[in-house]
Amino acid sequence: MREVRIRDTLSGEPRAIEADEEGVVGIYACGPTVYSRIHIGNARPFVVFSLLRRFLESEGYAARLVVNVTDVNDKIYVAARSAGVPSAEFAREMTQAYFADTDRLGLGRPDAEPLATETIEGIVALIYELVEGGHAYEAGGDVYFRVRSFDGYGKLSNRRTEEMDQGEEAGSASLKEDPLDFALWKASKEGEDTSWDSPWGRGRPAWHIECSVMAEEELGESFAVHGGGADLVFPHHENEIAQSEAAGRRFARLWMHNGMVETGAEKMSKSEGNIFQLSEALDRYGREAVVLFLISGHYRQPLAFGPEQMEQAVAQVERLRNFFRTHQLGAPGTSEVDPGARRELFLDALADDFNTPRALAQVFELVGDANREEVPGAAEAVRDMLGVLGLDSIAEVDAAADAAAEALLAEREEARAAKDFERADAIRAELAARGWEVRDSSAGATLVPLAARG
Repeated sequence: MREVRIRDTLSGEPRAIEADEEGVVGIYACGPTVYSRIHIGNARPFVVFSLLRRFLESEGYAARLVVNVTDVNDKIYVAARSAGVPSAEFAREMTQAYFADTDRLGLGRPDAEPLATETIEGIVALIYELVEGGHAYEAGGDVYFRVRSFDGYGKLSNRRTEEMDQGEEAGSASLKEDPLDFALWKASKEGEDTSWDSPWGRGRPAWHIECSVMAEEELGESFAVHGGGADLVFPHHENEIAQSEAAGRRFARLWMHNGMVETGAEKMSKSEGNIFQLSEALDRYGREAVVLFLISGHYRQPLAFGPEQMEQAVAQVERLRNFFRTHQLGAPGTSEVDPGARRELFLDALADDFNTPRALAQVFELVGDANREEVPGAAEAVRDMLGVLGLDSIAEVDAAADAAAEALLAEREEARAAKDFERADAIRAELAARGWEVRDSSAGATLVPLAARG
């Protein structure tokens, strides 16, 4: 079992992931607010933390992944009104769409996916505890966290006071004691069609408080890793720390944040209007290419998205698939190349701040070695490494289907030579129906599996 180290956002230093007293590595990652279909940028944390769990389990750790769903929120009210349906119904529909889209990534589900609307009792209890302890106060039916009552506020984001804009969850400035304070509970307003009883009147939870409660309910008062996008460091995660620690919880022992997926110089976001839905990416490029793209850069760094990057991922998937077409499991031979050593370097890279680009480099270097000479055990090692990354399906090559497609391609070439272009076009269409794209070049025609395949 390797020691797995992650660069902790709070300390700025690499720190070892530590299991709890029961030997469980608890991971909590903030999930989506379901006011629309998720985009490929939203999928990055889902992929990163799903694969982190998979890697930890491959190393013998007992890992538990929790990813929440925010299903009550100002944005949901707005989107539901625009759609002309009740907000609860709209949120259920979008939640199911989120589950369906992420199911298609083929990485399995988190161990728990709690909903904010199913955590109201715990949310009210934690807010009440904070009020009783002097860390929160009621004002006009809202409840606000008293930021200056918590000495450690700002330690995660290292922001100066003048840079602390609480954003959409700031609440009503006229009700707050201090502009720094943020909402824990919001009184019902006209046009909001969901609310719950509380000691402060009918209302609903604000955003930050839900994660403090769901993390504790699923993983305990202290757990190994809290993750999410870098855009959540402030105010969301800063506020989670304040709420939980002010209430006497140790909370997360390590903070792990992934960089944003960007188009041009801007992060992908619905507010910027530059989104590319995950479902569209899966349809166009295929599951393996989407996953490979999302781990092609180090998780902490921004990741550029566009047709060029996605076509490169498609080409890498095809290179791997071609490797398994020509290299059989259990192939004999002798070589000085040691696939096991490559696999160890692959795992070492993942243990060192989950460095997926360095790990992938070991995969492709072994593929290159095996393409130059027979390397016994290479196919098994490549398949095993891809399995840690959720990509072992690439190894499932249908040789019979490949041979049939090649025969059709040869028939198409004969038709073209005879200038029977109608027949040639019909064969191209048949190949497309079977999942193959014909690419013509000066060197001749070749077959490429359609990106959406798999």
